Amino acid sequence: MPGKRISYSKVSRLIHLYALSELNKTEISKLLNITRGTVRQYINYYEQSNVTYKDILLLKDKELVDLVYPVNVKPNTASRCQRLFECFPTIHERLRMQDCSLKQLWMEYCRDEQQVYKYSHFVAKYHDWRNKNNLSFIKANKYVIEHIESNDLKLLNKWRSSTDRAKWEKAVSLLGLHAGQPITEISRKVERSIKTIKRWRDVFLTKGIKHIDLRRTRKVSDNVKSRMERRSGKLIKLLHEPPSLHNVNRASWSLLALCQAYEGQYGEHLSISTASEYVRAKGYSFKKAKVALTSTDPNYREKLNNIKRILRNLSEKEKFFSIDEFGPVSIKIRGGRSYVKRGRINVVPQYQKSKGSLICTAALELATNQITHFYSEKKNTEEMIKLLEILIEKYKSEERIYFSWDAASWHSSKELKNKVDEVNAPGYRKIHTTPLVELVPLPASAQFLNIIESVFSGMARAIIHNSDYQSVDKCKEAIDLYFGERNRVFTENPKRAGKKIWGGEMVKPLFSDSNTCKDPNYR
Repeated sequence: MPGKRISYSKVSRLIHLYALSELNKTEISKLLNITRGTVRQYINYYEQSNVTYKDILLLKDKELVDLVYPVNVKPNTASRCQRLFECFPTIHERLRMQDCSLKQLWMEYCRDEQQVYKYSHFVAKYHDWRNKNNLSFIKANKYVIEHIESNDLKLLNKWRSSTDRAKWEKAVSLLGLHAGQPITEISRKVERSIKTIKRWRDVFLTKGIKHIDLRRTRKVSDNVKSRMERRSGKLIKLLHEPPSLHNVNRASWSLLALCQAYEGQYGEHLSISTASEYVRAKGYSFKKAKVALTSTDPNYREKLNNIKRILRNLSEKEKFFSIDEFGPVSIKIRGGRSYVKRGRINVVPQYQKSKGSLICTAALELATNQITHFYSEKKNTEEMIKLLEILIEKYKSEERIYFSWDAASWHSSKELKNKVDEVNAPGYRKIHTTPLVELVPLPASAQFLNIIESVFSGMARAIIHNSDYQSVDKCKEAIDLYFGERNRVFTENPKRAGKKIWGGEMVKPLFSDSNTCKDPNYR
């Protein structure tokens, strides 16, 4: 039968248009403003009937439609509806007592009936029948939690009042099931799937409340971890290099330019979001990276490869020193992170009278992790010459020592170079039995490669932050003690670096072009 009941006049006109004109079904559908499916069904009835052209021309609308669409094929809507309503009591009882859905029962109804209602009509009529008979639908709740221990109940009530969304969801779900609420209502309330709520219930009943608060974490394989570390290291190496080395016409890196350079250098695609995660994982926002992490030295690669070559071939009779100055540091009340009693706030005066200042000049020997330091009045060439004399005297038994430092003006002065030429002269070395000295400067603006910066950072967090020294001498005593303890640890455990880094230093004190040794906030 046609899916839509239309007037006799429209059906008659439909037949006239189809039989007497050359219009197709789509054109008739548009002309009469009815669906193409309805047109097709009435045409099928017309073609199956014995109606002639004479009947179409002479018969009235109702007479023509009765011949095309006989009464005996019209559905008995009242009887069909009555049969459906007679089924509803059984359907309602099965829904309450059995583990079945309304859709499953509708599918059974479709198998038994020839003329059926669509599912949406079936549901609507079921609800109408239930409302007319004042029947409430309370399905037997098989997910109810019968008993909750008093301690668990107290904790769940605490979670329900918490601002932690994850705890609130679990508390509302479990307490709702304990109160006998339908799991579908709980699902809508907490906006979680029924499957998730069932999993929480099962974990609570089998393992206890301690296990239900555990966050589900995705297990990452060792291969994926190693690949992520490798890609992260490559990205940081690129970040340290000037963009001009990769034909990027920018003064500093952008994420897009960084990803394009990475793909060009290594032949591997890297998305912007992944690059951002890698940069942030190193402890820097991208704004800081543009200021502190990019070298502007055009000979960056040559100088870097030279340092790596020296370290790779360093013999037992050679020593490599990373050199820099810490300070000047003003001796006054310092702020920082520390454990305090709840409700108390440590206050640091904005305006203070300084008790003095200090500059610590130090050298870190990479093979043994030993620090040599002294205190200076100024940062100048004289202090560098003083450090040079201390080191060649302390390491007289070595054949060669390397000095590596940043591009400060007093590190590359003519006076210092003359002093190095003097101590390297054969006559001077024969008299004083000192090692050969070789200067290996870092690339310009590459403080992030200066390994001693990492040691200074750890020392500052331990000694300078949260301090209130009464004099410069007291601060010097604390620094001397810190470096003394650090040297003793690495003397007793000789190695270049290990998993335990002294004083919470940022990175292992090993030379690597993917290191970021300097914390911009440590001084």
